[in-house]
Amino acid sequence: MPSPENVRIAVLIDADNTSPKHAEALLEEVAKYGVPTVKRAYGDWTDKHLSGWRSELPKYAIQPMLQIANTTGKNSTDSALIIDAMDLLYSGNVDAFALVSSDSDFTSLAIRLRGSGRTVYGLGLHKTPLALRQAVDRFIYLEDLHDGTAEVAAEEAEESEPRRIPDLRRLLERAVNGTANDDGWASLSSVANHITRVEPSFSVKDYGASKLVDLVRAQNYLDVEQPDSGAVRVRLRSNRPARRTAKKTAAKKKS
Repeated sequence: MPSPENVRIAVLIDADNTSPKHAEALLEEVAKYGVPTVKRAYGDWTDKHLSGWRSELPKYAIQPMLQIANTTGKNSTDSALIIDAMDLLYSGNVDAFALVSSDSDFTSLAIRLRGSGRTVYGLGLHKTPLALRQAVDRFIYLEDLHDGTAEVAAEEAEESEPRRIPDLRRLLERAVNGTANDDGWASLSSVANHITRVEPSFSVKDYGASKLVDLVRAQNYLDVEQPDSGAVRVRLRSNRPARRTAKKTAAKKKS
């Protein structure tokens, strides 16, 4: 598996659909997975509602991609982003894509890019439709990248529908069973990867934790340990080897 230093990522931002206050946080998050060699923000820059982005673009070396809306009610920005993504795919100069949007219109694009062997990260708000969240390799909530400011709280309140939070026990048990060795133990990293494949938008913050290791330690149906010379590993308590019990033999009656 290539290290983040060797992964070239194209960061494509739907500026019409994303607040500029997320710019710094989303780029820091993307840097965990690779090097953002392409950073572009798409929108109608003649529109006043994008004025907040104009100061962020040079600060983070994001290239503005102008797409003027030719007709009312048609989102030309989406089309421009999709066309550029396909051009980048065929150029072979990037290894992964980070699609920054809460718009489900990019679902088919994500599926297409993944089908071509590229890793796709999605970054959007909690209101992002399930279709897009499931179409990427990993989905990151923009709200989770902040410390809970008033602006972010207000943005969360605008959600159009309640977000589905997966059943934690079912998710963890399946992940441990699917990655465990013969002794019942599974590395925490393998469990995390399994969960992300099943639920790309999984976030430990949904369950009141800041780290996965803290979350699994709090579950009474899991054993968690970290050997002196190894990584954290997890086991279902139901998979513990049975203790051997000494057999009681009846004393022979003296005749």
